[in-house]
Amino acid sequence: MGKGPFSFKRSSSSKRRPKKFIGPPPSPFPSPPQPMRSPPTNNNNANYNNNLGVVAGGAAAVKGKKKAGGARLWMRFDRFGGSELVECDKNAIIRRAAIPARDLRILGPVFSHSSSILAREKAMVVNLEFIKAIVTAEEVLLLDPLRQEVLPFADQLRQQLPQKSQSRIEEASPLDEQDNGMDVSTGRQWLPVPEATEGLQCDLPFEFQVLEIALEVVCTFLDSSVADLEREAYPVLDELARNVSTKNLELVRSLKSNLTRLLARVQKVRDEIEHLLDDNEDMAQLYLTRKWIQNQQSEAFLGRSASISISNTAPPLRRLSSNKSGSLVTSNNMDYDDVEDLEMLLEAYFMQLDGTRNKILSVREYIDDTEDYVNIQLDNQRNELIQLQLTLTIASFAVAVETLISGIFGMNIPCVLYEMNGVFEPFVGGITAFCVLLFFVIFGYARWKKLLGS
Repeated sequence: MGKGPFSFKRSSSSKRRPKKFIGPPPSPFPSPPQPMRSPPTNNNNANYNNNLGVVAGGAAAVKGKKKAGGARLWMRFDRFGGSELVECDKNAIIRRAAIPARDLRILGPVFSHSSSILAREKAMVVNLEFIKAIVTAEEVLLLDPLRQEVLPFADQLRQQLPQKSQSRIEEASPLDEQDNGMDVSTGRQWLPVPEATEGLQCDLPFEFQVLEIALEVVCTFLDSSVADLEREAYPVLDELARNVSTKNLELVRSLKSNLTRLLARVQKVRDEIEHLLDDNEDMAQLYLTRKWIQNQQSEAFLGRSASISISNTAPPLRRLSSNKSGSLVTSNNMDYDDVEDLEMLLEAYFMQLDGTRNKILSVREYIDDTEDYVNIQLDNQRNELIQLQLTLTIASFAVAVETLISGIFGMNIPCVLYEMNGVFEPFVGGITAFCVLLFFVIFGYARWKKLLGS
């Protein structure tokens, strides 16, 4: 055709483009364990110091870079003990853990000594004293991992997670899918029903392993703080009982302030655990691994059901062929009622915190007893001062009588006694004896009325 006004020229954008390769759909199961970024360590002191050196070196490299606005330092742990230092801002953490923004404010410096364990759809927000972490079914994000108080927690995660994960893999390996009722096929994989994963549930899930380590570190820290406070308190209180001075009173005041703050911190952790123990629904929401498995099973079951043509007259599926396992889609109430593992875990640390709280209360009772003893001593001294004042008042009254008589005779009034010789000495002696006798009479009357001590 010619180049008329209605002729069109083929655009260069209509060239044939290469087709993109679309890989297989992602598997509902977690990927097999990869090589760990930081190998697990032993319990000896040399390896522990090496771990701290590696962490400090990595932190120096991360801090050397220019931080983005709002980015904070996190340490990521996977379920096999691998760890890495990362810098993430608030939006990245919200997208990664699927938590609301207000949960990150709970992990901020404003709530530095608050304690809370919050359950979300895919994560658990742990804020216990100095431990601030976000736990999912597959990883742990630890905030401010280079703080001196947080380093023992990071080292415990690095040591215990590989051991527990290895034990879970060894216990799950001899499971046979054919002996555990009916399995759900995904086309290329066989997904076990809850009975098939019964062997995996003999040990705590990943999120509860992390929670157990966090509670252990916090309880150990609080116990050591209480022990240090006891070693400091008893000598100071005994010294105050022996010598009531301004210095000793100031030491006891500082000690009592530290005791009150420590009791409040222990009480916050204890109240949070007690709140979880009182609500089974909240404890059920903390089972992240169970919810993850149920979601994967439901998606696999729905995907297989959609791929098979079912007649409209077929009854709705309510139960699988296994008499033990219920429907993976409709019946999850039995799983949500099973919170025995978490309940036993929380009860153990609740009792430990209750014992720590009782130690603090015993120290506070000792302080109260010492204060009562000091007050008794001060009251006794005050009573002695009052008795001394009363005695001096009586003596002043007796002397005042003699002074009155002397003042009367000191006036320039004519008197016969002025002209008598040898009267002055007997008269003065008689007045003095009378005043002394008056003093003893009043003093004896005060003793008789028990106004003065013996």
